[in-house]
Amino acid sequence: MPKLVTNRTKKPPQGWDKLESVLEEFAQKMRDAENEPHEGKRKSESLWAIFRLHHQRSRFIYDQYREKNISRELYDYCLKRGFADGNLIAKWKKAGYEKLCCLRCVQPRDTNFGTTCICRVPKDKLEEGRVVECIHCGCRGCASGD
Repeated sequence: MPKLVTNRTKKPPQGWDKLESVLEEFAQKMRDAENEPHEGKRKSESLWAIFRLHHQRSRFIYDQYREKNISRELYDYCLKRGFADGNLIAKWKKAGYEKLCCLRCVQPRDTNFGTTCICRVPKDKLEEGRVVECIHCGCRGCASGD
């Protein structure tokens, strides 16, 4: 016989009211980005707005925690509920990855030559006047050396 599932949702930790309105705004922007028409765009290009919003939401929560505006309990709650990407935040904590835009840019299996994405190359190492744009997320450069 299957277990009886009851609605045991935990109440959000103290301080949730500080984040709730901003996260609701991000959710609305995410819905708008998902429903945006994608005619005339490449397949990957239609996902760029979603990647940017995901990055902004994770960065917002991480910055709030780092500046001690929210508690560790609330930060863990946000990570557990999926409001922020824990793997992306873990990369931000490492040297050289402080401005990383998405995890796909550091995965060598997603590139032709088994290296990281072109947006990870510092701008001073590129040709003068060359516009760099990541094919995965549309980033124009997330190398920490810029």
